[in-house]
Amino acid sequence: MENTLLPESPLSQDLLSYSRAYWVARSLIAWNVDEDDNSIYLYASKKANMFLSDDGVGGYDVKIQLEPDHCGFRQISSAFACHYSDILEPGCVESMACLQKSVTEKFPHIKDYRAFKVPNSDVQNLLKSQLAVASFYANGKCKNATGLQLPGVLDDMFAYNGPLGAVFSKEAIALYLWAPTAQDVSACFYEDPSGGVPLECIQLKELNGVWSVVGPRSWAGRYYVYELSVYHPSTSRIEKCESNDPYARGLSSDGKRTWLVDLDREDLKPAGWDELADQKPSLHSFSDVSIYELHIRDFSASDHTVDPDSRGGYRAFTSQDSAGVSHLKKLSDAGLTHVHLLPSFHFGGVDDIQSNWKYLADEAAMAKLPPDSDEQQAQVTAVQDEDGYNWGYNPVLWGVPKGSYASNPNGPSRILEYRQMIQALNRIGLRVVLDVVYNHLSENGPFNVNSVLDKVVPGYYLRRNTDGGIENSTCVNNTASEHFMVERLILDDLLCWAVAYKVDGFRFDLMGHIMKSTMVKAKSLLQSLTKDKNGVDGTKIYIYGEGWDFGEVARNQRGINASQLNICGTGIGSFNDRIRDAVLGGSPFGNPLQQGFVTGLALEPNGYDQGDKSVTDSMLSSSADHIQVGLAGNLRDFVLTCHTGLPMKGSEVLTNDGMPVGYALSPTETVNYVSAHDNETLFDIVSLKTPVELSVDDRCRINHLASSIIALSQGVPFFHAGDEILRSKSLDRDSYNSGDWFNRLDFSYETNNWGVGLPLREKNENNWPLIKPRLANPSFKPEKHHILAALDNFVDLLKIRYSSPLFRLGTANSIQERVRFHNTGPSWVRGAIIMSIEDGHDGKPGVTQLDPIYSYIVVVFNACPSEVSIEVPALRLRALELHPVQLKSVDELVKKSTYEAVAGRFTVPQRTTAVFVEVRGTP
Repeated sequence: MENTLLPESPLSQDLLSYSRAYWVARSLIAWNVDEDDNSIYLYASKKANMFLSDDGVGGYDVKIQLEPDHCGFRQISSAFACHYSDILEPGCVESMACLQKSVTEKFPHIKDYRAFKVPNSDVQNLLKSQLAVASFYANGKCKNATGLQLPGVLDDMFAYNGPLGAVFSKEAIALYLWAPTAQDVSACFYEDPSGGVPLECIQLKELNGVWSVVGPRSWAGRYYVYELSVYHPSTSRIEKCESNDPYARGLSSDGKRTWLVDLDREDLKPAGWDELADQKPSLHSFSDVSIYELHIRDFSASDHTVDPDSRGGYRAFTSQDSAGVSHLKKLSDAGLTHVHLLPSFHFGGVDDIQSNWKYLADEAAMAKLPPDSDEQQAQVTAVQDEDGYNWGYNPVLWGVPKGSYASNPNGPSRILEYRQMIQALNRIGLRVVLDVVYNHLSENGPFNVNSVLDKVVPGYYLRRNTDGGIENSTCVNNTASEHFMVERLILDDLLCWAVAYKVDGFRFDLMGHIMKSTMVKAKSLLQSLTKDKNGVDGTKIYIYGEGWDFGEVARNQRGINASQLNICGTGIGSFNDRIRDAVLGGSPFGNPLQQGFVTGLALEPNGYDQGDKSVTDSMLSSSADHIQVGLAGNLRDFVLTCHTGLPMKGSEVLTNDGMPVGYALSPTETVNYVSAHDNETLFDIVSLKTPVELSVDDRCRINHLASSIIALSQGVPFFHAGDEILRSKSLDRDSYNSGDWFNRLDFSYETNNWGVGLPLREKNENNWPLIKPRLANPSFKPEKHHILAALDNFVDLLKIRYSSPLFRLGTANSIQERVRFHNTGPSWVRGAIIMSIEDGHDGKPGVTQLDPIYSYIVVVFNACPSEVSIEVPALRLRALELHPVQLKSVDELVKKSTYEAVAGRFTVPQRTTAVFVEVRGTP
């Protein structure tokens, strides 16, 4: 129970600034007060004049006595009362007021609160006021008071499925805004994107919480804002807020005004746009998906083969002869299917007007500075909040393309050029994934220019704690998809991107902070889209996200969330951090020197104390188990022989903190990766974790070995842009705001961006003692020939993956039937994983034939610093030979890999992945 004030204690005057009670349904309020607190009143003040004294709340217009509600307890208490009848006082069941099951399912974090009935009253008007509840002692003195959280009652009374935003018809334009707590709403129209006085301000009319107005078609092309008078809990006042339309589809360059635009306008469509659905790259199954994560600005900001006016923006993807596009074509030709673009909706942190940007003073001079100097970061930091760079994970409006990537942020350019980008990528064989950030918002409050939703319905869109404060576990301003209209906005936004922009997939940032039910609805909605009705084939739209389970939503505290363990069985993908940590070692939150399977754990220690030999050997064996589960699609029920020699399901293999390694029910629910935009690049983390004395040649091999585990795994492989060219960010672990300097991608292959200065203090200072000597050591920096070899080897991996459907099995049953691991159990040869994949033969009993070319595949991953030779009796007398792609490889070492059929012996050089295939018809 909430701590209540002692009798006769003076009341704190700030109690009304908290919102510790919940108005959960039209006639029900929940408050965490003592069982003997039965003198409870609800207060409302239209002008927000309330104050608190020992006598209670003053300055109110309305006062309503609340009664304890016993309905909830009766629904769940009969069995309890029967079982404990010997200790319950007569009549005590009726005296307890508990919340109904329907309420506790929606708000599980307040399941123990008491319930109070709101008598018949004009609730719709009360909700537009400042609200409070207060409890009283028997002597009439006020005991406690607080404000209220309203999402429950707003959902109960005003959940709405009608039109929102701007709706265009042949003769008129209608505007609809959901704002049930607003006292007044007007739309002010402007001729220009900024400056000037309104052409007119028109008051909207309200019906059941929706404000609307109908106007002439001549409104099209105007800019507008909403002016709302609304009570805001952050200030405890009625505020006059100026806001964009939450359903905006166009914006002014400064982001302060909504552009009234019909996305169906012909002049907003590139030539052939309406036919694009029929020209999409083929995708037979989600098991065929492979993903390349790319930041729009990174792609071309440093590419001198792109026109200067197009660098860093949408139009760069249409430069068919540029180095960057040629690079993507090479990956696409090898089999890559999807490009995942980091956030490209309207986000904060970058001015959309490029002429306002600040730039580094002298990049040529910076390039001459020592590789471990702190001068580079000083110059980057000086302009970092005023340059053109940010990852974009600070959303303002979800439904409008970011203007800073367009040639002109005003008018149609951002819409047209975004569509041209999608079309251009599709035409080189790549589908496009949009990174969506529905879990939080950039700003809140009634005044910030980047606050939108919290102005329109204050306190509704953002998830709040039990004091009424905004939850910030995601970063800032967590949103609440468990609220009906938040979920609706998310679904409507996804629909807009899928239909109006023909986006091919969605990656959900911090998906675990979104409710599972929302994600399931999103998948169902998207996959219901058809080419005939919607111009897109929704069955080809793949969705996945970060299923991390932390913060206020952890362990289903706010409802069943879309965490890794909860999302299985839905067909929605989630990132597999188990394979990442096993391959590389430790975790992004641990000591960066912790080693893993490919970085030297137990085989080539770096001096960091991870325990004695028995401990590190055991850790290496466990890492191999985790990787094998990941290679098999991270399936919950896949059975393998673990390092103890016992058969175990994937879910029975546990992480260090006791969580199941395997959790997926289908391989396409697993997104395997070792690097992403977060944390160090693959090359950088390898450079941190491996022994300092290791050669750059060996580090490049390790980089490739890590990528090969991902590329040849069942499930969906995911690669960070630049993994294939040894990309470095000079050991920056979080380059979200580190500018072009630290984020540079060089598709000329001259440099990998290693050693461009000590990374920024904000996220890296604790690791500077490790970083500085490595950056200063010239032996760490790869040459151009290393970069070119890495690219060739990566392309080979893609070619191998797409050379056989056996690497892309579509069901858990198929993987269990066909995939086996050898060299397992206590006597395994350390550092080597051997995986076989079996195909059937037409007309013969057993598994179905899938591959017309290969009947059997064996992959040997050798992480050892020396050659391994392993005999596998189960693989004797097979007609295995090195994969033809590797026979032609630029890597001379992999060509030395051999198989001896009589002994079943595989010999593979150090730090090498070798793929052996059995060609059908081979005697």
